[in-house]
Amino acid sequence: MAAKWIELVTGPLEQKKQYRQYKARSKALPANYRTAIEALERYLMHFGAISNSETLVRMLEDLLDLFEQSVADGTPVRRIVGEDPVEFVETFLANYAEGQWINKERKRLIDAIDSVAGSEP
Repeated sequence: MAAKWIELVTGPLEQKKQYRQYKARSKALPANYRTAIEALERYLMHFGAISNSETLVRMLEDLLDLFEQSVADGTPVRRIVGEDPVEFVETFLANYAEGQWINKERKRLIDAIDSVAGSEP
C-alpha cells in the first residue's frame, strides 16, 4: 500500500532503479564516450520533452547500448553521431515520439476541434 502511494507521488520505483543502473553503466564508459553520451543525454532531457518515464528510460538505455557496442567494436564517437550531432540526436529521438508530451497536446487539440466541428451545422 505504501509503495503504491510513494510511486503515485514520485513515479515508478522500477524506472528509478533502471535509471540508476543506466547512470552506473554510462560512468563505466571510456572518458570520450562518457562525455558524448552525457551531452546527448542533456540534450534529450532538455529538448526531448519525454513525459513518459518508461519511454525515457528505454530511450536512454538504447542509446547506452549503442555506445557500449561502439566501444566494444572500437567505433569512434564521430562515426557514431556523424558530422552533425544535432541531426543524429533528433533522428534518434524521433524513434521515441510516443513518449513526448507534445503528442498528447496535439491529440488533445485535434479531439477538441473534432468535437466542436461535429456539432456545427
